[in-house]
Amino acid sequence: MSLSTFILLSLGVGVVFGTLLNTTFPENIELINQNFLVPVGEFFLRLIQFVVVPIVFSSLIMGLTRIKSAGQVGRYTIKLMLSYLVTSAIALAIGMGTAWLLQPGSGVEGFSISQTVGITEPPSLISWLVSLIPVNPLEALSTGNLLQIIFSAVLLGIGIQLAEDQAKPFVQFIESVYHISEKTLSVILYVAPVGVFALMSSVIATQGLELVAKLFLYVLGLMIASSIMIGFDVLILLILKANPIKLLRSLSEAIALAFGTASSNAALPVVLQNIQENYGLREDIASFAIPLGTALKRDGAAILQGFNALFVTQIYQIPLTPSLLMAIAVSSLLVSFSTPGVPGSALITMATVLSASGLPLEAIALVAGIDRITDGLKTVVNIIGNSTNAIILSRWEAGQISEVEPVPALEV
Repeated sequence: MSLSTFILLSLGVGVVFGTLLNTTFPENIELINQNFLVPVGEFFLRLIQFVVVPIVFSSLIMGLTRIKSAGQVGRYTIKLMLSYLVTSAIALAIGMGTAWLLQPGSGVEGFSISQTVGITEPPSLISWLVSLIPVNPLEALSTGNLLQIIFSAVLLGIGIQLAEDQAKPFVQFIESVYHISEKTLSVILYVAPVGVFALMSSVIATQGLELVAKLFLYVLGLMIASSIMIGFDVLILLILKANPIKLLRSLSEAIALAFGTASSNAALPVVLQNIQENYGLREDIASFAIPLGTALKRDGAAILQGFNALFVTQIYQIPLTPSLLMAIAVSSLLVSFSTPGVPGSALITMATVLSASGLPLEAIALVAGIDRITDGLKTVVNIIGNSTNAIILSRWEAGQISEVEPVPALEV
């Protein structure tokens, strides 16, 4: 049995076990959840996060040192950002369009709003850009700040190119770090089914399926919008003759892990490994585009923000004016690029979109319970969208391959 199949089976068993706890043994939920399910899930997530930083940093350095022209890094970034803007705007349009057609908020009642939501003022664009530059690269590595890690790796990559032969010992050390981290990841993945089982059981046991029934149209709408976006990515791959079936099979482990953990950051090292070794994407592109996309590219978040904003207008029967639609669209698009790759993060940033659009913030409580159940699906959309954009860059750079040094085959 493949690891991806094993993970999916453990997801199913987790749903059954969580439902059994919720319906048959409700008095034991807190005891089992706090003493077994939560600690095991957290243990697994920490193990995955243990290899995220060394794999991302070392793969970035290895990819960048094989690029002969330092200017190509800038070209990669510009092309990726253009691709991100277009595809994220399409994801947002799909989310808003699905919510407008299905009207999931019409007639929703019977919910008591008891939760309080803390709002944090988002940083200005200038402050955000300044924060990308780490004061200490070791601090960026220790805190796991992906954008700062990428910035540090790019600077070091340029320095390595300028140092030439004197940098060889450092490059050899980085290559050792990468291969050691890769083997460590393969060991950690053996406990993935247990971790995913614990995470899913905890969600279903504490939230229950009754909430899903009450918000059935809401969940269905997000599933439809996510499926349409995945279909759009597949269409792009077909147009590029990039074999979408092979990509989805190659990413099967990463997709199963993304759905189970609901964390793009946790799935990052597996995506990076799968898309290079199984799919065969060029290492210089994969090692740069996949981490950058994990830090910035969130099609699932774009779908959710647009969908939720229209959901709120329908609950409160707020008319959709052109100015309100524009405020929702612009704020949702910007927020999707700043959503952290951790479970529940899109729900936190939803406050920014509602605030910018003048919509009631207390509506966040309506979807707070259901968010963790749909979070895994959004993460899968993020993974597939990020990989698709990396392949778009690969095809876009097809005429520039001569600028990249040959990459030896990785050991599997």
